[in-house]
Order: sequence, then C-alpha cells, then structure tokens
Amino acid sequence: SQAVARSVVQAASVYLTPVTLELGGKCPCLIYGRINIQAAAQRLVWAKFFNAGQSCVAPDYVLCTEATRDALLPALSNVLEQFYGKEPQKCPDLSRIVSARHFTRLMKLLEQTKGKVVIGGESDQEDKYIGGPRPPTVVVDAGDDDALMAEEIFGPILPIFTVEELEKSIEFVNRHEKPLALYVFSDESSVVKTVMEKTSSGGFCSNDGIVHMTLPGLPFGGVGASGWGSYHGRWSFETFSHRRACMMRGWALERLNTLRYPPYTEDKLKWLRWTTSQQSSCSLM
Repeated sequence: SQAVARSVVQAASVYLTPVTLELGGKCPCLIYGRINIQAAAQRLVWAKFFNAGQSCVAPDYVLCTEATRDALLPALSNVLEQFYGKEPQKCPDLSRIVSARHFTRLMKLLEQTKGKVVIGGESDQEDKYIGGPRPPTVVVDAGDDDALMAEEIFGPILPIFTVEELEKSIEFVNRHEKPLALYVFSDESSVVKTVMEKTSSGGFCSNDGIVHMTLPGLPFGGVGASGWGSYHGRWSFETFSHRRACMMRGWALERLNTLRYPPYTEDKLKWLRWTTSQQSSCSLM
C-alpha cells in the first residue's frame, strides 16, 4: 500500500538508501472491438482467479460494451466450470483466501456493492472460500463510486463495468491511480495501440494477463501509486547496481586545456562554445 511505501522510503532516507517499490493497484482489463470471446474468457478467468485473485497483477475489473458483456458472461460461466468443475469448493486447483481477515474484508465488499452478483457470491467462512455453483464471483451494474472500486480487490471477485465507447473507458481508467498492469483484449491493433498510447501503467499486455511479468527480458515495476523502479532479468542488475561514471585521461594535448584555464577572454569563450556545440566533434572537457 502507499502507507507502507511511505514508511519504507522514510526509513531508507535516514541512511540515504535507494529503494525500488512494487505496490500493486487496481489493474483494468479493457475488452473492445472484434474479439475471440472463448479465448478471452479462458485467459481472463485464469489471470483473474489464479491464486484466488490474490496477485498484484490480476485483472481487477473489466471495461467493455454491453454487447460484449452479454457475450462474455456465459463464456465466463462455462470456463469456470471447465477449470474448477461442478463442485468448485472441492477442486484442488482453486485456492483459498490467505487469512480470515482478508476473507472478512472481501465479504464486506460484496455486502457493500450496489452491483448485481451474476456468478458465484456464496461463501464458506471456515474454509475461506468465496464462490458458488460456478466460482468465483462476477458482479455487474456497479458504479464508478462502488465499494468494489474503493481499493484493490485482491480476491476472487470480478466487477464488469459497461462503457460503450473506448475513449470513455480510457477516461475511466485515467480517473484512477496508475495501475501496476493494464490489459486490453482485442483483435484490432488500432484498439490496442490507442489504449497503450493514451494510458499509463507499470506494465502493459494485450490479449493475455499476468504472463508479461514472467518474461525476464521485460522490466517489471510500477509507476505513480503502483510503485517506481523495475526489476527482473538484467533489469534487476541495473536497478540494484550503481552506474559509476569513469573517465580515463592522459597528459597529452595539455596546451588545448588552456582554453578552460584563467584568465578568461572573449576568444576563449568563443572557442569553448564551439568545442561544446553539436557541430563540433572536438571534446576537450
């Protein structure tokens, strides 16, 4: 959280220790234009409900048109049954909430939401399970000021917001803090390009979720409220190393250095300006 981040930075500042912070946040998933609904449902279900949604880069909410939502809901229901079976609470592949405190927090969000639960919604406090006949929980018709938008969900609850225009959905995203990851599902490259260019996030991935952070060739980290700095692969080495600037010189051409030595004259200033200009290939400093 931002409160923890401030505490870390404050403690590090006493010793002038540099830090890299990865904080998470509400990662949106925009679904617009032509789309393979079945593939989108499978990838969205996996990314969102992997470890019961307890992942800092899990899609936190979906933005799409009403038509896309209506096509997506039955696909999500079918995929959830395909992944976790008809009795998901008995499925060994479906994780549980990490603690009773977080279970209570998530149930409170479901109690406070003004949206409509269309998949799941049932719970078992002793088993720390949130789901239903087809787990986990999908909510529609919630507003921008809904309880589910107040904080990172970090659990198996997926709100779907309907926004008919791509530009409006981008505005929706930009009204909130910059997320650790931003996802867009679309077969149209223009949609992907528009979302990428008009938003800011720690990472970006099209037509999939979470997997971008597994690639060692890509830096992983946040921006703004989702953190700063990056790591993974060579980026970890770069982040946790000091780039020491080293210049090695000999004693040759010392006469040229008289341009920088006093006494200063207009002629020296003219030559110095020339040697430091873009037109000059000479470097005396």
